[in-house]
Amino acid sequence: METQKLSTKNLIFIGMMLFGMFFGAGNLIFPVFVGQQAGTQFWPALIGFLVSGVGLPLLGVAAIGVTKTDGVFTLAQKVGRLYAYCFTILLYMCIGPLFALPRLASISFEVGLSPFISSAHQSSSLLIYSVAFFLIAWLFARKPSQIMVYVGKVLTPAFLVLLAILLVMVIIKPMGHGQAAVGDYASVPLVAGFTAGYSTMDALAALAFGIIVVNALKVLASHNRDKLPRIRFGLGVLQ
Repeated sequence: METQKLSTKNLIFIGMMLFGMFFGAGNLIFPVFVGQQAGTQFWPALIGFLVSGVGLPLLGVAAIGVTKTDGVFTLAQKVGRLYAYCFTILLYMCIGPLFALPRLASISFEVGLSPFISSAHQSSSLLIYSVAFFLIAWLFARKPSQIMVYVGKVLTPAFLVLLAILLVMVIIKPMGHGQAAVGDYASVPLVAGFTAGYSTMDALAALAFGIIVVNALKVLASHNRDKLPRIRFGLGVLQ
Protein backbone atom coordinates (compact mmCIF):
# COMPACT_ATOMS: atom_id res chain seq x y z
CA MET A 1 0.00 0.00 0.00
CA GLU A 2 1.29 3.47 -0.88
CA THR A 3 2.30 5.89 1.78
CA GLN A 4 1.60 9.58 2.01
CA LYS A 5 3.62 11.94 4.15
CA LEU A 6 2.00 14.88 5.88
CA SER A 7 3.62 18.26 5.47
CA THR A 8 5.48 19.77 8.41
CA LYS A 9 2.75 22.40 8.70
CA ASN A 10 0.02 19.78 9.01
CA LEU A 11 2.08 17.78 11.51
CA ILE A 12 2.39 20.89 13.67
CA PHE A 13 -1.37 21.45 13.47
CA ILE A 14 -2.07 17.85 14.47
CA GLY A 15 0.39 18.12 17.36
CA MET A 16 -1.22 21.34 18.57
CA MET A 17 -4.65 19.76 18.28
CA LEU A 18 -3.51 16.83 20.44
CA PHE A 19 -2.00 19.18 22.99
CA GLY A 20 -5.12 21.33 23.08
CA MET A 21 -7.46 18.37 23.53
CA PHE A 22 -5.43 16.73 26.28
CA PHE A 23 -4.37 19.78 28.28
CA GLY A 24 -7.24 20.30 30.68
CA ALA A 25 -7.96 21.06 34.31
CA GLY A 26 -6.14 17.96 35.54
CA ASN A 27 -2.99 18.96 33.69
CA LEU A 28 -2.99 22.25 35.56
CA ILE A 29 -3.71 20.75 38.97
CA PHE A 30 -1.61 17.61 39.25
CA PRO A 31 1.82 18.78 37.95
CA VAL A 32 1.79 21.58 40.53
CA PHE A 33 0.71 19.14 43.22
CA VAL A 34 3.46 16.69 42.24
CA GLY A 35 6.08 19.42 42.36
CA GLN A 36 4.96 20.57 45.81
CA GLN A 37 4.74 17.09 47.30
CA ALA A 38 7.79 15.52 45.62
CA GLY A 39 10.26 18.23 46.59
CA THR A 40 13.78 16.82 46.31
CA GLN A 41 12.34 13.58 44.84
CA PHE A 42 11.16 15.55 41.85
CA TRP A 43 12.86 13.55 39.09
CA PRO A 44 11.53 10.05 39.85
CA ALA A 45 8.08 11.54 40.47
CA LEU A 46 8.29 13.37 37.14
CA ILE A 47 9.25 10.18 35.30
CA GLY A 48 6.27 8.34 36.77
CA PHE A 49 3.99 11.25 35.88
CA LEU A 50 5.22 11.34 32.28
CA VAL A 51 4.74 7.59 31.82
CA SER A 52 1.06 7.66 32.78
CA GLY A 53 0.25 11.25 31.85
CA VAL A 54 1.99 11.31 28.46
CA GLY A 55 3.09 7.79 27.48
CA LEU A 56 -0.22 6.00 28.06
CA PRO A 57 -2.31 8.67 26.26
CA LEU A 58 0.04 8.48 23.28
CA LEU A 59 -0.35 4.69 23.19
CA GLY A 60 -4.14 5.09 23.42
CA VAL A 61 -4.28 7.39 20.39
CA ALA A 62 -1.87 5.09 18.53
CA ALA A 63 -4.09 2.09 19.31
CA ILE A 64 -7.02 3.71 17.52
CA GLY A 65 -4.90 4.56 14.50
CA VAL A 66 -2.98 1.29 14.21
CA THR A 67 -6.04 -0.94 14.62
CA LYS A 68 -8.02 1.13 12.08
CA THR A 69 -11.10 1.09 14.32
CA ASP A 70 -13.81 3.74 14.17
CA GLY A 71 -13.92 4.30 17.92
CA VAL A 72 -13.43 2.91 21.38
CA PHE A 73 -16.46 0.58 21.15
CA THR A 74 -15.09 -1.19 18.09
CA LEU A 75 -11.69 -1.47 19.73
CA ALA A 76 -13.20 -2.94 22.92
CA GLN A 77 -15.20 -5.48 20.90
CA LYS A 78 -11.95 -7.35 20.32
CA VAL A 79 -12.43 -8.53 23.92
CA GLY A 80 -16.16 -9.14 23.72
CA ARG A 81 -19.41 -7.39 22.91
CA LEU A 82 -20.65 -7.20 26.53
CA TYR A 83 -17.25 -5.94 27.63
CA ALA A 84 -17.34 -3.33 24.86
CA TYR A 85 -20.69 -1.96 26.04
CA CYS A 86 -19.65 -1.83 29.71
CA PHE A 87 -16.20 -0.37 29.01
CA THR A 88 -17.47 2.28 26.59
CA ILE A 89 -20.25 3.44 28.90
CA LEU A 90 -17.94 3.63 31.91
CA LEU A 91 -15.25 5.39 29.89
CA TYR A 92 -17.53 8.14 28.66
CA MET A 93 -19.15 8.52 32.07
CA CYS A 94 -15.71 8.96 33.67
CA ILE A 95 -14.37 11.46 31.14
CA GLY A 96 -17.80 13.05 30.99
CA PRO A 97 -20.37 13.87 33.67
CA LEU A 98 -18.93 11.86 36.59
CA PHE A 99 -15.39 13.27 36.84
CA ALA A 100 -13.68 15.21 34.06
CA LEU A 101 -16.38 17.56 32.77
CA PRO A 102 -17.49 19.06 36.11
CA ARG A 103 -13.95 20.03 37.05
CA LEU A 104 -13.40 21.81 33.73
CA ALA A 105 -15.82 24.57 34.67
CA SER A 106 -15.17 24.54 38.40
CA ILE A 107 -11.37 24.81 38.12
CA SER A 108 -11.42 27.65 35.61
CA PHE A 109 -14.02 29.47 37.71
CA GLU A 110 -12.07 28.89 40.92
CA VAL A 111 -8.83 30.17 39.44
CA GLY A 112 -10.08 33.01 37.25
CA LEU A 113 -13.24 34.44 38.80
CA SER A 114 -13.79 33.18 42.33
CA PRO A 115 -11.28 35.56 44.01
CA PHE A 116 -13.22 38.55 42.64
CA ILE A 117 -16.68 37.38 43.70
CA SER A 118 -18.11 37.69 47.20
CA SER A 119 -18.77 34.50 49.14
CA ALA A 120 -22.52 35.20 49.11
CA HIS A 121 -22.64 34.98 45.31
CA GLN A 122 -20.20 32.10 44.74
CA SER A 123 -22.80 29.39 44.09
CA SER A 124 -25.01 31.42 41.75
CA SER A 125 -21.99 32.76 39.88
CA LEU A 126 -20.60 29.25 39.42
CA LEU A 127 -23.95 28.08 38.06
CA ILE A 128 -24.15 30.93 35.54
CA TYR A 129 -20.52 30.45 34.55
CA SER A 130 -20.95 26.68 34.13
CA VAL A 131 -23.99 27.10 31.87
CA ALA A 132 -22.15 29.64 29.71
CA PHE A 133 -18.97 27.53 29.68
CA PHE A 134 -20.64 24.35 28.49
CA LEU A 135 -22.90 26.22 26.05
CA ILE A 136 -19.84 27.66 24.30
CA ALA A 137 -18.15 24.24 24.34
CA TRP A 138 -21.28 22.70 22.80
CA LEU A 139 -21.35 25.32 20.04
CA PHE A 140 -17.76 24.46 19.12
CA ALA A 141 -18.47 20.72 19.32
CA ARG A 142 -21.31 21.00 16.80
CA LYS A 143 -18.76 21.18 13.99
CA PRO A 144 -16.31 18.34 14.71
CA SER A 145 -14.76 18.69 11.25
CA GLN A 146 -13.46 22.09 12.32
CA ILE A 147 -11.82 20.78 15.49
CA MET A 148 -8.34 21.13 14.02
CA VAL A 149 -9.01 24.78 13.18
CA TYR A 150 -10.54 25.64 16.55
CA VAL A 151 -8.03 23.79 18.71
CA GLY A 152 -4.92 23.36 16.58
CA LYS A 153 -4.79 26.74 14.89
CA VAL A 154 -6.49 29.14 17.31
CA LEU A 155 -6.92 28.02 20.92
CA THR A 156 -3.67 26.12 21.43
CA PRO A 157 -1.28 28.78 20.05
CA ALA A 158 -2.96 31.41 22.22
CA PHE A 159 -2.80 29.12 25.24
CA LEU A 160 0.87 28.28 24.62
CA VAL A 161 1.76 31.98 24.65
CA LEU A 162 0.00 32.47 27.99
CA LEU A 163 1.53 29.28 29.41
CA ALA A 164 5.02 30.38 28.31
CA ILE A 165 4.54 33.70 30.09
CA LEU A 166 3.45 31.88 33.24
CA LEU A 167 6.45 29.54 33.17
CA VAL A 168 8.87 32.41 32.65
CA MET A 169 7.40 34.24 35.64
CA VAL A 170 7.69 31.09 37.76
CA ILE A 171 11.39 30.92 36.97
CA ILE A 172 11.99 34.64 37.48
CA LYS A 173 9.92 34.95 40.65
CA PRO A 174 9.61 31.50 42.28
CA MET A 175 7.24 31.19 45.22
CA GLY A 176 9.57 28.89 47.15
CA HIS A 177 12.49 26.48 47.02
CA GLY A 178 12.94 22.71 46.98
CA GLN A 179 11.96 20.91 50.18
CA ALA A 180 11.88 17.36 51.48
CA ALA A 181 9.34 15.04 49.87
CA VAL A 182 6.18 14.23 51.81
CA GLY A 183 3.83 11.26 51.93
CA ASP A 184 4.22 8.62 49.24
CA TYR A 185 6.60 10.89 47.36
CA ALA A 186 9.18 10.29 50.08
CA SER A 187 8.98 6.47 49.94
CA VAL A 188 7.76 5.61 46.42
CA PRO A 189 8.05 8.80 44.33
CA LEU A 190 7.92 6.93 41.00
CA VAL A 191 4.63 5.21 41.87
CA ALA A 192 3.17 8.38 43.37
CA GLY A 193 4.03 10.33 40.22
CA PHE A 194 2.52 7.58 38.07
CA THR A 195 -0.73 7.74 40.06
CA ALA A 196 -0.88 11.52 39.74
CA GLY A 197 -0.34 11.31 35.99
CA TYR A 198 -3.15 8.76 35.66
CA SER A 199 -5.40 11.07 37.68
CA THR A 200 -5.33 13.56 34.80
CA MET A 201 -7.56 10.97 33.04
CA ASP A 202 -5.69 11.52 29.77
CA ALA A 203 -5.02 7.79 29.44
CA LEU A 204 -8.78 7.18 29.34
CA ALA A 205 -9.52 10.20 27.20
CA ALA A 206 -6.97 9.06 24.61
CA LEU A 207 -9.26 6.23 23.51
CA ALA A 208 -12.04 8.73 22.87
CA PHE A 209 -9.79 11.39 21.33
CA GLY A 210 -7.97 8.95 19.08
CA ILE A 211 -10.78 8.79 16.55
CA ILE A 212 -10.83 12.62 16.35
CA VAL A 213 -7.16 12.59 15.40
CA VAL A 214 -7.70 9.86 12.82
CA ASN A 215 -10.63 11.79 11.32
CA ALA A 216 -8.51 14.94 11.17
CA LEU A 217 -5.84 13.00 9.32
CA LYS A 218 -8.47 11.70 6.93
CA VAL A 219 -9.52 15.26 6.16
CA LEU A 220 -5.91 16.24 5.49
CA ALA A 221 -5.58 13.28 3.15
CA SER A 222 -9.01 13.76 1.58
CA HIS A 223 -7.55 13.93 -1.93
CA ASN A 224 -6.73 10.22 -1.47
CA ARG A 225 -10.03 9.09 0.00
CA ASP A 226 -9.47 5.49 -1.05
CA LYS A 227 -6.61 5.17 1.44
CA LEU A 228 -7.47 4.47 5.05
CA PRO A 229 -5.08 6.42 7.29
CA ARG A 230 -2.83 4.41 9.54
CA ILE A 231 -0.82 6.52 11.93
CA ARG A 232 2.89 6.03 12.34
CA PHE A 233 3.76 8.35 15.15
CA GLY A 234 7.05 10.18 14.82
CA LEU A 235 7.19 9.60 11.03
CA GLY A 236 4.11 11.51 10.00
CA VAL A 237 3.02 8.84 7.52
CA LEU A 238 -0.46 7.93 6.37
CA GLN A 239 -0.45 4.38 5.12
